[in-house]
Amino acid sequence: MREHFVLKETSAWITADDERYIEIAKEQIKEHRKELERFIRWHPFFLVTLEPYRMDDEDEGEEEIPEVVRRMIRASAIFGVGPMSAVAGTLAELAVEAMRDAGATHAMVDNGGDVALISDRELLVGIYAGDSPFSNRIAFRVRPSSSLIGICTSSGTVGHSISFGHADAATVIGSSASLADAAATALCNSVRGAHSRSHPHPYSLAESFRSISHVAGIKGAVVIYHDVLAKWGEIPPLVRLSSCAHPYRICYTPESCDSRESSQVARLWIHR
Repeated sequence: MREHFVLKETSAWITADDERYIEIAKEQIKEHRKELERFIRWHPFFLVTLEPYRMDDEDEGEEEIPEVVRRMIRASAIFGVGPMSAVAGTLAELAVEAMRDAGATHAMVDNGGDVALISDRELLVGIYAGDSPFSNRIAFRVRPSSSLIGICTSSGTVGHSISFGHADAATVIGSSASLADAAATALCNSVRGAHSRSHPHPYSLAESFRSISHVAGIKGAVVIYHDVLAKWGEIPPLVRLSSCAHPYRICYTPESCDSRESSQVARLWIHR
C-alpha cells in the first residue's frame, strides 16, 4: 500500500503492507511537526539559521527539547549546516521507526525526496536530478534490511530549498535519514566554483565527498552534475531504469579520498 500524505510543507509518500502502519506514520509526522512548530515559536532563530544551532544551558533547563529538534541539531552540527537541513529526513526517520516498533517489516517514508526505510524485500529507489540526463533514469537497488536506511537528496537546481551548490542531485546513503539529510545539504553545498557545465571536471567533482566522508554512519554518496555522475563509498548497486538518449559519464573518487572504493579508483565509464 502507498499513500500520499500532505501536511503544510510536508509532502510524503508512505509505503507499508498494512494500512494501520501508514496511519501510525501519519500520526507520528503530525505529532513531531507539532512539537517542532511549538519549539520554533519560542526559538525563531532555529528556523532561519544556516549554521549549527546551539541551545543555551538556560534554555535546556527550562524545557524538554523535543526529540525531532534534538536529532536535527545533532545531525546538522556534524556537517556545519543549519538544523532545518535535516527536517525532512528526521520526520521520515521518526515515522519509520514508529512503524517498525509497531511490527512493520516493510515501511518507507519518502518525504520530498528524503527517504527512510526498512524492508523485507528488494526495492528500487530512483533519483530525480532535474534536467540532467540521469534524472529518473537510474535507481539504487536496495537489498532487504531490518535496519533503518536513509537515502536523502539535496539539489542546487531543483526545488525551493536553500543551497549554495550547483549539483543537480547530491544523494547520501546512511544508517540515519536525519544524518543523511544534513549530509546531502553539505555535499551539495560543496559542488560549486571549480565545475563548469560545458567542461565538467569529474575528478575535481569527486573531491566534494571530502565534506562528508569523515562521518561515521554515512555509508556512501552520489553526485549528479549535468552529464557526470560521481560516487563514493558503499552504495547500493545502481541500475538503469530506461535507455538514455544522451551520453553520460560515471567517475569514482580518487584513492586519497577513500580507501573503501580502491577497486574502483580512477576509472571512467562512457555509456553511449
